[in-house]
Amino acid sequence: MFYSFMRGLVRLIVTLINGRPRYQGKENLPDGAYILVGPHRTWFDPLYYALAGSPMKFSFMAKEELFKNPVLRYILLHANAFPVDRKHPGPSAIKTPVKFLRSGKLSLIMYPSGTRHSQELKGGAIVIAKMAGVPLVPTVYQGPLTFKQLFSRKKITVRFGKPIYVDHKLKLNDDGQKQIETQMLTAFDDLDRQIDPTFKYVDPAADKYASHDN
Repeated sequence: MFYSFMRGLVRLIVTLINGRPRYQGKENLPDGAYILVGPHRTWFDPLYYALAGSPMKFSFMAKEELFKNPVLRYILLHANAFPVDRKHPGPSAIKTPVKFLRSGKLSLIMYPSGTRHSQELKGGAIVIAKMAGVPLVPTVYQGPLTFKQLFSRKKITVRFGKPIYVDHKLKLNDDGQKQIETQMLTAFDDLDRQIDPTFKYVDPAADKYASHDN
């Protein structure tokens, strides 16, 4: 009930701010639970992913520090979020989403790169997909990248690709992981080109994070 209410409220707010988004490729969404995977380009793209995938409901990982605030904790828990220690993720980081997915009532939004400022894929989504027996659905967001840009009413597009199935016999060693990662990266590139052949993602905070690395 809370999730449905919040989804309706968010849909109203973002439509008033930016207009009606375009959702493409919804025919590719499976009937059952799945893991929606995509490049993490802005802090609000999970909101658009969740709206685009409606009526399916989603769970998602959130850093455990957010759960220390009692009000935010209430909202996150009722929005199907679960806490994860990013520096030292324990078994629950795998077991909790697998449990949700196996129930068939919730799908999962997950970013293979982990953060908005990394392009390097990690293997968590692949492991969870294999254990839960659900497909990965590649997805991309194109549109404003900052809250300020949202008010420019630049068109937002979310596009879904065909599901990627992880064979239960696939060994998740380096070669096995690389095989699925390549499929995901290829799918992201293809989806971006289908929306806009000239698209090129530029992280708004790239200079800031580059200076931190030096």
